[in-house]
This record gives sequence, C-alpha cells and structure tokens, in this order.
Amino acid sequence: MTQKKRQRTAVRQGLIALWLLAGSAPALAQGPYAQTYDMPARALGAALGEIGTRSGTEIIAPAALVEGLAAPALRGAYAPDAAVRALLAGTGLVAERVNGALVIRRVDEPIVVTGTRIRGAPIASPVIAVSADQMRAAGQAGLADAMRALPQNFGGGQNPGIGNNVPEASGVDIGGGASLNLRGLGSDATLTLLNGHRLSYSSALQSVDISAIPFDAVDRIEIVADGASALYGSDAVAGVANIILRSDFDGLRTRARWGASTDGGNGQQQYGLLAGRTWDSGGLMGAYEFSRISPIVARQRGYAADVTPGVTLFPFLKHHNGLVSGHQTIGDKVTLAFDALYNKRWKASIFPLNTAGDLDVSRAENRTRSTSFAIAPALKVDLGSWRAGLSTMYGEDRVHFTIANILGDSVLLNGPNCYCNSATSIELAADGPLFSLPGGSARLAVGGGYRQNAFELRRALAPQLDIDETRDSNFAYAELNLPFVGPAMAIPGVHRLNLSGALRYEHYPDIDTVVTPKLGLIYAPFAGVTLKGSWGRSFRAPTFLQLYQSPSATLVPATRLGGTATSGATALLLIGGNTALAPERARTWSASVVLEPASIAGARLELGWFETRYRNRIVTPIVTTAQALSDPAYADLVSRDPDVGAVNAAIASVDSFFNSTGGDFDPASVTAIVNNRYVNAGHQTIRGFDALASYETPMAGGVLSLSLNATWLESTQRRTALQPEVALAGRLFNPPHWRARAGANWSKGPLGLNAHLNYTGGVTDVRQMPADDVEGMTTLDLALRFETPRGGGLLGGLEFVLAAENVLNARPDPIRTTLYYDTPYDSTNYTPIGRFISLGVSKTW
Repeated sequence: MTQKKRQRTAVRQGLIALWLLAGSAPALAQGPYAQTYDMPARALGAALGEIGTRSGTEIIAPAALVEGLAAPALRGAYAPDAAVRALLAGTGLVAERVNGALVIRRVDEPIVVTGTRIRGAPIASPVIAVSADQMRAAGQAGLADAMRALPQNFGGGQNPGIGNNVPEASGVDIGGGASLNLRGLGSDATLTLLNGHRLSYSSALQSVDISAIPFDAVDRIEIVADGASALYGSDAVAGVANIILRSDFDGLRTRARWGASTDGGNGQQQYGLLAGRTWDSGGLMGAYEFSRISPIVARQRGYAADVTPGVTLFPFLKHHNGLVSGHQTIGDKVTLAFDALYNKRWKASIFPLNTAGDLDVSRAENRTRSTSFAIAPALKVDLGSWRAGLSTMYGEDRVHFTIANILGDSVLLNGPNCYCNSATSIELAADGPLFSLPGGSARLAVGGGYRQNAFELRRALAPQLDIDETRDSNFAYAELNLPFVGPAMAIPGVHRLNLSGALRYEHYPDIDTVVTPKLGLIYAPFAGVTLKGSWGRSFRAPTFLQLYQSPSATLVPATRLGGTATSGATALLLIGGNTALAPERARTWSASVVLEPASIAGARLELGWFETRYRNRIVTPIVTTAQALSDPAYADLVSRDPDVGAVNAAIASVDSFFNSTGGDFDPASVTAIVNNRYVNAGHQTIRGFDALASYETPMAGGVLSLSLNATWLESTQRRTALQPEVALAGRLFNPPHWRARAGANWSKGPLGLNAHLNYTGGVTDVRQMPADDVEGMTTLDLALRFETPRGGGLLGGLEFVLAAENVLNARPDPIRTTLYYDTPYDSTNYTPIGRFISLGVSKTW
C-alpha cells in the first residue's frame, strides 16, 4: 500500500468512527427535552424570546414579521418546536429548522440557506429555488429532469445523451451521471453541494452527479447563479447549487412511476421508498430508489434513422441509490447530525464501426459501472447567541468503463478502465452576532478547514499512462453582515439597507494561493421594491486530467499541420497535461431589482443582470491542428526551425513518442514544434439577464399559481492573445441566447392541474460555410395530480400523477454530420425523447 493510500485509509477510518458515533446519538440523549410553560398571552416577539431562552434554542424571528402580532397563552409541557408552532398558530407564519436554529418565515416564503454562511442573513445575489413538490407536480422524475428544464442550466458538460460529435470542451457522457452546468461555463465551474457539504467529483470532470440522490429524500434545490468562491472555494465560478434534504419525515411512503416515449424507446421504471421517524430531540430518515431507462436508438427516430443508423441516441441506464439522514440533540446545547449516500449505476450505449450502420457487421459497445458513496457527519454546539460546528465528509466515486470493439466474431476489449475519485474534508465554523446596529445585529461567520481530492486513472491496455495523484488545500474564510437600516425604523426613502462582505483564503501547496473577496448590497427604498447588487472574484483549480494527463509527442508530415515545406519535412505535435497550470480566475458582478407590489397580492417580479469575466481559462489553444502552421493566430504556439537539441528536449519532456510519418525519425528533418498542451491562455466574457416572475391568486375555489423563468445569454471567447474573439452563446454545442419556462398550476384540495411551456432558442452551425441556422425547440408539458384522503386502508393516502412531456412531439432540427456515428442534432441543447407519457403512484402509509 502506497503512503498516499495509507493516508486516505486513516482519514476514512476516522470519519467512519465519527459517523458511527452520530448514528448512536439517540442512546446518548440526556434528560427530558420538553419544558413546562405557564405563559400569558402577550406580544409574539416576547413570547418567542422566552421559548428560546428557556429551551436553549436559537430562534431567528425578523422584527418585520412578528411586529404587531399577538401570541396566545401557553400552558403545559412542550418541546421547543411544538411550543413555537402553538404560538404561531393563525399568524400566517411557520418555523423551520435550519442548521439547528428555528427560523420564522411566512407560510409562502421558503427559507434560503445557500449563498451565505450566516444563519438568517439576506442574500444580495439572486436565488432560484425549486421544491420537490413543484417537481412532482410537473411530472418530473427527479433532480436531473428538473435541472434539464431550468433555463439557466446548459445541457452540455457531464450528462447522459451527449453525442460523439460534441467537442470535449462542450460536453461528454462517461458514466451516465447528470451534472449542473450554469451559464454553459462547464460542469466543473458549478459547485454542487448536498446539505451544504461538498461531494466527491465524478468521472473525468470536476462535476457532481445529482442523479445519485434519491428523489424522495429531497426537499428542494437552491441555486445561486453568481460567483461564490469567497464563500465556498474552488469551482463556484458560475455559481453554487445546494440540494437540501428533508429535515424530518414521519411514517412510510412508497412510490412507483412508469413511462415511455411514444416514438419508441426511453421506457422508464422508477420505484422509491421513504421511511422516517422523529422524536422530541431528533429524527432519522432513510430513502431508497431504483430506476431503469431503456435506450433510444437512431432507427426509432425518423430524423436519425437514415443519417446515422445504429447509433444510440440516449443510453441504457439503471441505478440503485440510497440515503440515510439523521440528527440528535444531546442535552440542550449539542446536536449530532449525519448524511450518508450510496449509488450504483450501469450505463450502456452502442455505435456502429461501418458506414452502413450495420451493428451485426461491426460495432463498439461502451459499458460503464459506477459506484459512489459519501458519509458526512457533523457536530453543532450552541454557545449562547453563537453557534459552532465541526463538519466532515468522506466520499468516493468510481466509474469503471469498458469499450468492446466487435468485428464479426472477434472482440477487441479495451478495459476495464477506471476514473476513480475520492474526497475528504473537515471544517470548523462559527457564526453569531457581534454588535447592534440600528437595523439589527451585525453578524459574523468565520471558518476554516482542510480538503483533499484524489484521482486515479487506470488503463487496462496502457498502465504506463495511469494517473494516481492527490491535491490538498487549506482554507479560511470570514463573512460579515451589516443591517444598517430596518423596516421598524420607518425612515422615508430607506426601508432597508444591508451591506455584506466575505473574504476567503485558499492555499494549494502544489498549485497556488488564492484570495477571493465578495461584496453585497441590499437597498429597499420602500416596502415592495428591493435593489440588490454583488461583486466578487472566483476561481477554479485545474482538473487532474488537465494537470497530469500523460503528455505525448507525435511526429507527423509537416503538411498535415498546414505546412508548405518540401517533401520529407516533419513537425512535432505536443499534446497532454501540464503540471505548470495555474487556477482559472474570474471577476463577477450581478444587479437585480425585486418588485412585490402590495396592490397585487401574491405577485413577485425579479429582473437581474450579470457578467462574468473569466481569465486564465485552461484550453488546448489550437482549435484546428490542420492549420497550425498556416494560420498566423497560432504563431506564438509554434517553434520554427528548431535545432536538434530543442527537438530532443521536447521529446524528453513527454511520456510517449509516436512516429506517424511512416519513415525513420530524423531530428534534423523537424521543421516546427507545435505546442497544443493545456495552457492558461483563454479569456471568456459572459453576460446576460434573468427574469423571474410568480403570481398566486384564488381561482374557482382553488389556488392558481403562475410562474416565468427566462434568461438571455451572450458569451465570447479568445483562446490566445493572437486569436480573434469568437462567439460561444448562440453557436452549435453552446448555450442558445434565449431559454424560458412558463408555468401554470391550479390546485383545489386533492386535485391539481399543471402546464409548462418550454422554449430553447436556436443556434448557428459555423463548422462549415455557409453557416446553417439550427431551429430551436418549443415544448408543452401537462400533468394531472389527484390525491385520496389519508386513512381508509389501501385506497387512502394515494397520490396519482399522470404527465405528458412535449405533448406536441417537437423534434430537434437536424445538423450536418461527417462521421457515421455522429449524433445528427445538437445533443447539448435538444433532446431525442419526444412525446413522453408517464404515470406515477405513491402511497403514504
């Protein structure tokens, strides 16, 4: 066992021991948790304050919410949660547990915990929240479905169904997992958390598989589509997504869902189970999910059958996953909590190795088996008005893949290979009030910790090219929230004024030290109008492949790289990883206005503008190697007429040398050395605006909810200083300029009707001239939900959801193909699923 592996094993054993301690916490609880109260009726704020003081529970109740409200008398023995619920009855307010504290909010206003380290602090960046109830009402099967429909998310990156003709920089599908890719900046530039914890990276990209989480365990997902490295560290350039689990569940729920595409393929089966129990001082919840999806093949789609027969358009997928989450309060100050996740997935796809697309003659079969798990225990201690916490996480994600090239009866096997990731982290944090300001308490959050990521690439046929590397980082951060003016001060023209700032230090011993700040401003001139602004810097550390992918040198005829040299002249092409890479860096800002007019009850409109200037992007700088010696834009990447010493030094600097000239190697014949290894050279500018609107009103004895989420995006890239700036957004295999999703939901008691209209704009294919315009897609989704009353034996507690996605069966616009295994449409933006009908049935026992 290597020293690195011994270190990983020791850390893993320590984390598992802490997890077992957390799991045994119910046996350690001491003393009765309920308190006996004899409180008269009085002001709600004062009553909540007494509950908090006597029970030792932190209760966060904004003055603007409780002002003028009365609390009833409270007599008897109550646990803190039950006591607060009794006081809030009939007020239109509810209490929700957030990191051990009880946070008071309006019934229709979810608590946001993403985008700040300070409990209950307002957030200056726009936040998009999608609840599991909203996903189910729309007929969606889980997080992957919901995020594919989110306008701010791009379908490229690591996601199932990415075609073979998609450039690696735009997307790839290795293990069948689904990841977020905000603004199209890359799956590795969106940080994804589970209950605030980082998870292990998946496959070759620094992305996180969101489909590994059982849907029944999810409460909601919160997305801050703004740079957040000052709060969370590397990868949060485009933003951060936090998957929030249910805090508690009592009882048993079973669920089944079946569906298929009307054009064929995509047969789906999904079965889930959720069980939990709560008690006065804690709770335990477990969820399990099984899913199976049959493939979509080209012969099932008219626009693909004759172009690329035999190609798998969407892979076969099957998974089992499970999750256990629990929390236990010990005494009245200490809380132990843990989340544990396990996932196993199989993926298979096939494409032909002949122009006729005849799979019986020859084919390539790609099969993967992925296994991942994570254990995240945490300890929280209430220190009066402050709270301290120690959180840890250990996780692994292993994607084993095999490629079988089959020609008749002969099989050439490449595998098994593995992209094996693991992650370890430990963090100590604290937050609480510092001093009083006119608008409330100034609050501070501080923390620091250690994180290690490890990556192994194992190649069955080329073990000499294996990678086994680890990366350590140490970090510290601070965040300050300053409420200068609050609503209770009644200052004309300044209803609320809040400033916030954060600073993070992160040190990578083998790469660099990065310091990232962030500033935020919230200003409300009067009730119903709020202006927000944020500015910050973010960064992303290089991926393991970008650093350590085996570098190679290939000798080719100079004419193959665009040279016009005499016969026999050769050129040396260098590709692969680069251990001298530095972190990518970005400067981001956002501004938004939120309108909640009192004259239109239930209406909300948020308009936001954003910009990200991304520099030091890691790229392979030569887009078209066939023009490397003829295009002046590549001049700074070419060393012409090198001497023999320079040629030999270039070959000595790489792991592998290949001679593709068909003749003997003569260093003197090399007329140019072309460097196309990864470098920090790219610059990107991303800007645009979002529009988020919602409205809720009584209608026909029920409630009608309307929603709109629309985004416009513009992005450009310059790979090197000598190359021109080119457009990204609106081009093939990049996000379109426009995406939108509008919804209407009407519910009355057990009945619910849901409709969504989705628009994905068109793109332009500039791979050949003249350029082709690729039309966008507009789809209509409908869902009907019906519930039976609780009780009543087998027929009680049932919920039925009948859904039809893409009701009008819109199809992707075909694009040019050059190879017989290309996907004949833009698979990063448009889907081959077509009309999809599903039926879901669940029962609460």
